[in-house]
Amino acid sequence: MTIHESIKISIPEALRAKDNVRLTTLRSLLTAFTNAVIAKKQKPNELLSDDEALAVIKRAANQRKDSIEQYEKGGRAELAEVEKSELVIIEAFLPEQLPREEIEKITRAKIDELGITEKKDAGRLMGAVMRELAGRADGAVVKEVVNTILV
Repeated sequence: MTIHESIKISIPEALRAKDNVRLTTLRSLLTAFTNAVIAKKQKPNELLSDDEALAVIKRAANQRKDSIEQYEKGGRAELAEVEKSELVIIEAFLPEQLPREEIEKITRAKIDELGITEKKDAGRLMGAVMRELAGRADGAVVKEVVNTILV
């Protein structure tokens, strides 16, 4: 079963459980999926592949993180809490993120593999590491690791 199908199936379950936060979060993800399908010039009832669905889910997670940050800066803790609860639900559909130590180990291996010695090659290293990790690490964490290693 694809991610897209599992989210479609989860909506009636959330409705029966009267879990409003989960229901609205899943509906927003399904809407984002439909928008992505339409953007690809396909029929709205077609399904996304798992890779495409993961990209949409990552985007939704990043939007929630940005909203949380903005709400906290604006002193709106109650709105930040709603976004945090939605983020927890969204992150359940993402693959498990690698710990920082593992990212550092992979980054050091890529440095040796690519022969990178200077900070000016950070972009090339960042791209290679992100391709290697393929969604198992947040880009911001990878950027921090690359910047700390390439001093």
